[in-house]
Amino acid sequence: MSKIVGIDLGTTNSLVGVFDSGFPVLIADAEGRRLTPSVVHFPGGDQAPLVGAAARRVRGLKPRETVSSIKRFMGRRGSELSHEEMIVNYPVAGKGSEPVRVELPGRSWSPEEISAEVLKKLKADVERSLGETVSRAVITVPAYFNDAQRNATKEAGRLAGFEVERIVNEPTAAALAYGLDRLKQKSKIAVYDLGGGTFDISILELNEGVFQVLSTNGNTRLGGDDIDAALTDELARRLSAKLQTHVDAALLARLHEEAETAKIRLSSEVETKVEIPFALGEQSFSTTITREQLEILAKPIVQKTRANCLRSLSDAKLKPADLNDVILVGGQTRMPMVRALVQEIFGREPNTSANPDEAVALGATIQAGILEGGVQNMVLLDVTPLSLGIETFGGLMNVIIPRNTTIPTKAGELFTTAVDNQKSMKIQVLQGERELARDNWSLGLFDLEFAPAPKGVPRVGVQFEIDANGILSVLARDVKTGHQKVVALKSAVDVRDEDVEKMVAESVEHAFDDLAQRQWIETKRKSGDILGATRKALAQVGHLIVQTEVKEIEELMAAVEKALESENLNELKAANAALDKGTLPLADLLMDLAMEEQLRKKGMLGDEPPEEGPPPTPVLKPDPIAPTGTEGAIPLKGENPPDSGGKTG
Repeated sequence: MSKIVGIDLGTTNSLVGVFDSGFPVLIADAEGRRLTPSVVHFPGGDQAPLVGAAARRVRGLKPRETVSSIKRFMGRRGSELSHEEMIVNYPVAGKGSEPVRVELPGRSWSPEEISAEVLKKLKADVERSLGETVSRAVITVPAYFNDAQRNATKEAGRLAGFEVERIVNEPTAAALAYGLDRLKQKSKIAVYDLGGGTFDISILELNEGVFQVLSTNGNTRLGGDDIDAALTDELARRLSAKLQTHVDAALLARLHEEAETAKIRLSSEVETKVEIPFALGEQSFSTTITREQLEILAKPIVQKTRANCLRSLSDAKLKPADLNDVILVGGQTRMPMVRALVQEIFGREPNTSANPDEAVALGATIQAGILEGGVQNMVLLDVTPLSLGIETFGGLMNVIIPRNTTIPTKAGELFTTAVDNQKSMKIQVLQGERELARDNWSLGLFDLEFAPAPKGVPRVGVQFEIDANGILSVLARDVKTGHQKVVALKSAVDVRDEDVEKMVAESVEHAFDDLAQRQWIETKRKSGDILGATRKALAQVGHLIVQTEVKEIEELMAAVEKALESENLNELKAANAALDKGTLPLADLLMDLAMEEQLRKKGMLGDEPPEEGPPPTPVLKPDPIAPTGTEGAIPLKGENPPDSGGKTG
């Protein structure tokens, strides 16, 4: 069987490693470089794409045919992209719900296909080094990648000839590398991962070889690329002013190359010179950039990570002083300004012992070793960053898997119908932290059909399963017939990633309003239950009680209806309670009649024939369903849903 390789498919650089003789080993290419630039150049015609360092060298000369930072477009659609994101050196297309495409000479490419070219090179490098074919891989992704982005990463692996055994979050992979020689040490650590295109912050607990993610947060569109862009704009402004010329696309690409190089140098130097020979005919361009000037440009970008860090600590219910260590991952953390910010946020000097460029790849390789059985006494437990559930009757979000639940995981709940003779139930899968369905994101919508029955009779089990890669599958089953549908979600959230970051903050900001709306909807639903049951009871046995009692009950019903119009929660709760109490004698009468009917059927009350018509309903208390609606679902608390007995997807 093929060895399993560990791959860090990065925005800027990618790496591959194998677990050999008890150690993770990163593989170098034919020129001795372990870092492979995630850059692909497409010459056109029948020529094969150039990948890595060779492609990066061409980028300044032929920017429109050279693709870099494609990871930012993985699994995304046109409607998710801002105008600024579409401004890159190569042509990017995508409208509405259409997947993003890169229009290159000769054909249109998907981000997955371009990433596959990088993975093919890594595959060739490791096969050359090992002298054998490799077809299995562990690949890392940012912790905040959604379902569509994770699926896109798996698809890129498949196109490159890999069977992707597992998708691992990048901060978690870094923690694996960090903790390999500390298996007996119980500690809590923060992993601050600022790479070329993404930012992640994760809080993990290490205990006797178990790595458990306590919380995670981040921004899938924040990284060193943004600093490069800001510095490129500054250089373009200087060049334009000095040479009195417009900076075209080709010249901008050359400036971008110099900006990236200058940024790297300024991590160890206080100033550096940027030179563009023959920038305009025989005119050359030269300027000096200081570290202070770079930090002024970079500060607004780097400061955005502060909020993510504070949210992650809050989610883990920890203070900075509770952490045993803070480790840095990602090439951008070499920047002194970034290290100073991390020290300020967490109140301790960050751990810089690990190579920030290689830590994620080492962790992926260790995970490959775990899957191969080469690493013992180590377990990796990841979490889902946002709650998952379905929409229930009244437009509420019913959470099935809470946020920060350790994955892989499986959970389910039973639901019933909202109206009589309902033929199907809509299962709308939601992700988010708000109480109302409309304020969360829809991941998918499907119908489950079943035989018509009175409301509250059908039982539909809904089960969510998140696999080790963070991919969600949803099963819905009619308990009576066993008829079921299984949906493996292939796109996660058709919204901008900034909204993902705002979700938790908005849930806190609107917590009181959301709770009030949920309470009103639930109380209103209870009112409908009581009113419906009372009308039904009066129609059946109202003639058996004195008219003054009937009038009192009707007045109590009118009070509930008036409270419904007022939309005053406390008034409605009081009216419900009064009607509930006022109908107790009616409920007792219904129960007595029902018991009498059962005794008569058993021949225990003489030979009198039973009265014509159906027996009276013995229940007046609110049912766990709503009296009106179309195809909504109502949760049945306390009842266990059927288990699929295994994988749902």
